[in-house]
Amino acid sequence: MKNVTIADVAKQAQVSKSTVSQYLNKRYDYMGEKTKQRVQEAIDVLGYQPNIVARSLKQKSTKTIGVIVANILHNFTTEVTRAIEDVCHESDFHTIICNADDDPLKEKHYIEMLRAKQVDGLIIFPTGDNRDLYQKMIDSSYPVVFLDRDVKGMNVPAVMLDNEKASELAVDHFIDRGRRRIAMMTTSILNHVTPRMERIQGYEQALKKHEIPIDETLIISSETEDLQQELDDLLRLDTPPEAILAGNDLVLIEILKYVKQKGLRVPEDLAIIGIDDVSFASFYTPTLTTVAQPTFQMGKKGAELLLKKIKENTDDQPNRFQPTLMVRDSV
Repeated sequence: MKNVTIADVAKQAQVSKSTVSQYLNKRYDYMGEKTKQRVQEAIDVLGYQPNIVARSLKQKSTKTIGVIVANILHNFTTEVTRAIEDVCHESDFHTIICNADDDPLKEKHYIEMLRAKQVDGLIIFPTGDNRDLYQKMIDSSYPVVFLDRDVKGMNVPAVMLDNEKASELAVDHFIDRGRRRIAMMTTSILNHVTPRMERIQGYEQALKKHEIPIDETLIISSETEDLQQELDDLLRLDTPPEAILAGNDLVLIEILKYVKQKGLRVPEDLAIIGIDDVSFASFYTPTLTTVAQPTFQMGKKGAELLLKKIKENTDDQPNRFQPTLMVRDSV
């Protein structure tokens, strides 16, 4: 079956090829409504599909960005990527989303694959272990933005939460409610993932502020599959914690599973606050106190920064967003 060309559309619509090209590229400020209608009718009748590859080569742009997330199972990731997609759609850009599973090798593969596909830029939730690859992008002025995490020494604009403040809000609230023996649980910090490290730092600083000694046995960092056992060990201490701060939504879910299995009462037996305002927080029983991130604003900002870099080749300073304590019944 013969491919339909711009020339075929032009002949059908009785206009020039340049007029069809201008219409396809939405450059029709001086094009009459009847002309636009004829071109669109010709496209519909002939079933014309633009050659995206050829157009990309000509315009030196694929109008596509890549988003490499750390873990697509996070509620935070879902909301942020939705906001990114919304901004890109408004700017007539497409998005390709890849899940790195916090695996540097998968992240490297996706960076190389997306660049081979000539996407115009990348938003990365970085593992931190591909510094050489990050630096190559910086050296070649390739548009890249980090989101949720930073990598020390990399001159890449980053959109992040004020993670230390998030922990401080939670610890302050525990103490206001009479809880002083407070544990902190987070997923593994072996790769020095920024939010996890900063949230532990914020937790420790908040305890110091309230003149509460830091007890290392109450700070748990573990792979998700080991959190249940870690939690069991934690609550079997001679003096177990009265409260637990969950460093992210995956940790919170593991804590809630454990609480249900052991028949613990929240907040009577154990007070809980989670960082990340999970979708079920307001209707779980009891309702869950959380520290919310402005996820949609963060995703929107990340997309705007990247599109600005693509169009203007300019860098902005790092952006920190403020958390909000959502007070409910789990404390």
